[in-house]
Amino acid sequence: MYVHALSRNWTAHPFLRNRFRITSSEEIQKIIEAGITELEIDTEKGHDPPQEASNEPVILLPVQKEEAQANEDVPVQAGAVSFSEELVRARLIKTQAIHLVRNLMQDARLGKIIELERVQPVVQDIVDSITRNSSALLALLQIRNKDDYTFLHSVGVCALLAAFCHSLHKHPQETYQAALGGLLHDIGKSHVPDAILNKPGRLTDAEFDVIKRHPLEGHAILSTISGIGGIPLEITLRHHERLDGGGYPDRLHGNEISELAQMAAIVDVYDAITAERCYHQAISPAIALGKLHEWSNTQYSAHLVQAFIRCLGIYPAGSLVLLQSGRLAVVTQQHPENLLKPTVNVFFSTRSNTYIPPQKVDLSKTPALGVADKILRAEPPARWKVDPLRFLEISEN
Repeated sequence: MYVHALSRNWTAHPFLRNRFRITSSEEIQKIIEAGITELEIDTEKGHDPPQEASNEPVILLPVQKEEAQANEDVPVQAGAVSFSEELVRARLIKTQAIHLVRNLMQDARLGKIIELERVQPVVQDIVDSITRNSSALLALLQIRNKDDYTFLHSVGVCALLAAFCHSLHKHPQETYQAALGGLLHDIGKSHVPDAILNKPGRLTDAEFDVIKRHPLEGHAILSTISGIGGIPLEITLRHHERLDGGGYPDRLHGNEISELAQMAAIVDVYDAITAERCYHQAISPAIALGKLHEWSNTQYSAHLVQAFIRCLGIYPAGSLVLLQSGRLAVVTQQHPENLLKPTVNVFFSTRSNTYIPPQKVDLSKTPALGVADKILRAEPPARWKVDPLRFLEISEN
């Protein structure tokens, strides 16, 4: 085959050119190892994939040339402060935000009107933390108790939406309004009985109908808040709509859904599937991003899904990864220009199956002695019976 474009050209790859003929299996292996899962081929200069090749590890998609050329590199934004420094603030912000959401849900359940003045400072703190260093708060929000899922999910969607907007250079006020919508987007679940909300088994059709009312219920609750903006109302009402019309409550299609509502939908499902719940086993952030990619162009905008992956990195903060050296590490900070080479905290040897002295490693730098390590793949923590989030913060001495 003839490669016309390594369409995910925002990742680093080992080739001198984006266009070349595949001449060996080694070149295919290099593409896989570089984390490239999509590429564009020119069937006039090389072979077309056979019909039965749909299960191959490299996904070959017919990408329009204009689209591939428009997909310019968008680097991950470097943090204004260090990960360790922001982690101290982020812990307090997380605690305060969860406490606030718990109280808001209780007030909404009792029919009390939500006072925006209570919510605004916490949302601003979350936006400010994301702006200083998004990795700290986003990594901390992966430490969850499944019994507090509803509260943690609201805080997670708030922070993720703030990070998503910030990465797309949205206006600060628009970013703040989106984050406010993220924090309040599930307020309608305060009207859903706990027996349905926390049911460990499959919901009946009647129970799912109750769940599907929460965007409308939430919109009604927020409409009573003095000074609430249109963006939080839109996000609350539309975060379960899907591009293919399969969402709810109004089964909207495509551009009928605003961009911020589409972004909220992506963030909402990402946070949900990476969380452990009474009826759902969490999947790793890296695998979750892969799932979102699978669902793009049907349920979600492919353009926005790719932008979200660029925002979080291929291996988001808090991910457990296996290095070429056989060590396990937790990702703490994205590299501003290379998503395949984040900073990690190494803490476990798979070769000896033992913990090792934790060490911070910047994978973008070659050590004075030896060769630079690299990520082979994301790993599920359960496989190694480790908790990578214990090693988010380590001594650098």
